[in-house]
Amino acid sequence: MTSSSVTARRLAAAALAAGALVGAAALPATAADRSHRENVEISRVQYDSPGWDNGSNRSLNHEWVEVTNNSRHRVNLDGWRLTEDRRGVTYTFRHFTLGGHQTVRVHTGVGRDTAGDLFQDRRNYVWDNRRDTATLRNDERRFVDSVTWGERGQRWDDNRGHEGRGQRWDDNRDHHGRGHDHRR
Repeated sequence: MTSSSVTARRLAAAALAAGALVGAAALPATAADRSHRENVEISRVQYDSPGWDNGSNRSLNHEWVEVTNNSRHRVNLDGWRLTEDRRGVTYTFRHFTLGGHQTVRVHTGVGRDTAGDLFQDRRNYVWDNRRDTATLRNDERRFVDSVTWGERGQRWDDNRGHEGRGQRWDDNRDHHGRGHDHRR
């Protein structure tokens, strides 16, 4: 055997070993990305704009949903959807990454997007003041979280005129029926 063929074999073996290491390292990153996505939730909803619902852009922008990333890693929300379930009104996140332990407020009206505030650019209210559900789905259309308020047979407060506005009124149960309080 010549020294050039031994060298070629060693280089080929080293390349295969390096490829296997890179492949093995990529697996935990993918699993970790999924676990970060599971830490994203709808943390608060301001479904009833304070004051008169006069349809002004200011009033529309006082109707919002907060989405919070509870992990320490940033999560790419590109393609995620926030949907009003009764009529199917949907907002799709575009080119937006939510930092670790960060919250973004998605307003109904028109405005300039920032790291902490996004705008649906709508001219009409989205969320029903009496009864509705906000649902968040990821870019693969998989369920992430939802918040419901005003269900029949449920004791709830319409939050008019006091500090409780924008809180979760789903009898403090998450989508799995466990106690889960989104008030922060």
